[in-house]
Amino acid sequence: MPLSEEEQRQFEQLERALAAEDPKFVSAMRGTNVRAYYKRRAVLAGAGFVLGIVVLMTGAIVPNTIIGVIGFVMMVACLYIAALSMKRISNAGDGDDLPPPPPSSKRHRTKHDSSGSFMERMEDRWRRRRDEDL
Repeated sequence: MPLSEEEQRQFEQLERALAAEDPKFVSAMRGTNVRAYYKRRAVLAGAGFVLGIVVLMTGAIVPNTIIGVIGFVMMVACLYIAALSMKRISNAGDGDDLPPPPPSSKRHRTKHDSSGSFMERMEDRWRRRRDEDL
């Protein structure tokens, strides 16, 4: 539900007053660019992946299986983090300054929407079955 013009004006006045009163708080609340955060995270995951390869090869050269397994686990974990970060980079808009908003509440979901959590989907199925039985 969009704000009325009067509410929008009051909201902007509150923002200006807060910025004038505590600029450090306002700059902290603005946060960093989402793309830059996930890009940095993907680059660090890439560096971790390379380090995992080095640890894996060290475990192969020095006959120690545990070191090789640790290197492999590092590689898989870093690859997973990098993949998630790249997905979030592609989903982020050009002008995003804040993390994406939380998912909408259960009331606004459609009957066939499967984006909810597992428990919410199970509860919806239970309600539908119970309603059909009545």
